Amino acid sequence: MSLLEGKIKSTIYYNDANSYLVALFRVSKVFNDEDKIYLKKTITITGNILDLKLESPLKITGNFVFHEKFGTQFKFDDYEFIIPNENEDIIEFLSSSFIKGCGKKTAEKIVAIYGNKSLEIIKENKFALDKIEGLSENTRDKIYNSLINYNKSSDIILKLKNLGFSIEEAGKIYLKYKERITDILDNNIYLLNEIIDFSRLDNIFLNNFKDFYDKRRVKACIIEVMKAISMNLGDIYYLISDVYSYLSRLYKIEIDYNLFTDYLQELEKELFVVISHEYVYLQENYENEIVIAEHLKKISEKEIINYDYEEKIANLEKSLNITYNIEQQAAIKTALNNNITIISGGPGTGKTTIINAIVKLYIDKYKLNNLGILEHIALLAPTGRAAKKMSLSTNLPAQTIHRFLKWNKESNSFGINENNKNYQKLIIVDEVSMIDTSLFSSLLKGLYSYVKLILVGDVHQLPSVGPGLVLNDLISTDLFNYVPLNYIYRQSENSYIPYLAREIKNKDLSEEFLNKKDDYNFLTVDNKNILPAINKIISEGIKKGYDENNLQILAPMYKGENGIDNLNKMLCEIFNPSKGQKEIAYGEVIYKEGDKVLQLINDADNNVFNGDIGFIKKIATVASPYKREIITIDFDGNVVNIPKKSLKNIKHAYAISIHKSQGSEFDHIIMPITYYYGSMLYNKLLYTGVSRAKKSLIIIGDAKVFYKGVMNDYGNFRKTTLQTRLQEIFIHNK
Repeated sequence: MSLLEGKIKSTIYYNDANSYLVALFRVSKVFNDEDKIYLKKTITITGNILDLKLESPLKITGNFVFHEKFGTQFKFDDYEFIIPNENEDIIEFLSSSFIKGCGKKTAEKIVAIYGNKSLEIIKENKFALDKIEGLSENTRDKIYNSLINYNKSSDIILKLKNLGFSIEEAGKIYLKYKERITDILDNNIYLLNEIIDFSRLDNIFLNNFKDFYDKRRVKACIIEVMKAISMNLGDIYYLISDVYSYLSRLYKIEIDYNLFTDYLQELEKELFVVISHEYVYLQENYENEIVIAEHLKKISEKEIINYDYEEKIANLEKSLNITYNIEQQAAIKTALNNNITIISGGPGTGKTTIINAIVKLYIDKYKLNNLGILEHIALLAPTGRAAKKMSLSTNLPAQTIHRFLKWNKESNSFGINENNKNYQKLIIVDEVSMIDTSLFSSLLKGLYSYVKLILVGDVHQLPSVGPGLVLNDLISTDLFNYVPLNYIYRQSENSYIPYLAREIKNKDLSEEFLNKKDDYNFLTVDNKNILPAINKIISEGIKKGYDENNLQILAPMYKGENGIDNLNKMLCEIFNPSKGQKEIAYGEVIYKEGDKVLQLINDADNNVFNGDIGFIKKIATVASPYKREIITIDFDGNVVNIPKKSLKNIKHAYAISIHKSQGSEFDHIIMPITYYYGSMLYNKLLYTGVSRAKKSLIIIGDAKVFYKGVMNDYGNFRKTTLQTRLQEIFIHNK
């Protein structure tokens, strides 16, 4: 670590949203011999700093690093504004732009009386300035207030650091809460949970206050229990008795039930929860359902002008050399002639074909040129791969919902919102089964009520990772124009994948699932031989031209002999064996140049999103005063550079979970099925996995276990009240 003193001479970049700074810094003092080469030099510094003050004396702590593009920089992770203690420096400081009302002559008078203690004395007692000849009461107050405000952010940062927060966390907290932060720190640090992880806050609280049963902590744990239930089970509301039980199970908090309900009532008064009979909601979940219902009602109320598309559809069929079946024609007409339309169908039913037709007919009707298309139409999906698929099928731009809404990672907020709505008129959203209540609510807030909203998906797929059952609930209300697609287009007379998906959906497996087809095979293999069998299948497939680009292994869980982690160890050596290429270790995992990898979180800054798959193109060790590794990954043409620490957001992708495969399609899929996957095997999961395959599917394992999974209804039931909210607003509020 290095410690430097100096002044910021000018800024190259400063982000008000997250306080990130790139600036030129003049070094006036160093504390390590190896840093003497920078003394009296101007260097580039980067880091987070609040209330940026040019020319202010500053002490920074950090390391010199090397940036491939910008060269040597000083990355600081701690800083402190220095209050001058030498007479000349104090005069310069008091007469600077930081202190209002004090010129050089006044500063000299102050120092003549109080010397190098001038600043401390003024801060302790503003009336000390009354000794300065000719100084008015108004000017005295300006000088005093300027000096107090100059130190305010530094004092708060210091207080946060003393509690145990890092400088980066302290910066985020200060930027978010500003003048409220002192009250929060004094009264309830758990209110910082909007931006700081709960477990981190809990550790800091217990380290500082020690009281395991402090009311503030117990109430915070109650809220966290409800969030955990939502993320694990997808529920919007919870039985009060379940929350009480989980409080003991997750946080070992044993309190009287009556005291627990008292705390719940306090949380309701504080607008954290909503209590309804024996149920309780998180306030956000409760409001999201109401927002969805209210916005859909407004969209549905807009006047509809029907248009006869028969001739247009016939002309489109001729131009594309295609014939739409009755269901597809109904979907196209319904979507174009109504404000809200839902289209749901399994694999092979032509959802992509329908989206393409809707877009082309809309463009034709309104005679849109290229600019007009961008101004009128938005094609959206929850994942990057699903958006890319839409774009390829329509030859138009498509984007993730997060990107469309201008998601800000730092503040976890959307730039497109109820106060800054999007102007486009035709909104088509694909893979709607993946969208949770919170994201759908945010999307609707950002749309005007004049939009034509078309929701496309497969209601039988896995539900969203986040809470809610949006697509299912919308369909179940019978309030919206809904077109189910059932007709399956065969790839060949002996194709089976879409039919197997339908049999799984209907929980009505025929004996055909054990028979070999043109596009399908079920191989009965015992648990200990699954890995060797997959190895053999892939080795034979490679001879036929298959590779990691078109072949994907899907499994339901990460751990265990046949889990994703173990599969990837084997698959790395098949698809990308060690041949001297550069590699990097992260924990127990080795990544090599050429490896196929999966993004685990949304990264809007790099335009990379959860579920995106890419390939490591380069691993570089950068020589500088401090060694640093940079990993270059190509996500379908989007090339990003990440530091080693960001590998926590990456996994190998030769085998991925069925959940992560949602929104994607793969030419060839191998799906192991074993008893040891246990309750992870259920109907919607198996349906989703099977329906990811475009050209071929091999299921390998135990047929009885597969059959049992098909009959397992887990994943179909979530506690939601969206249907009720829709019924109330659409029917009872007419």
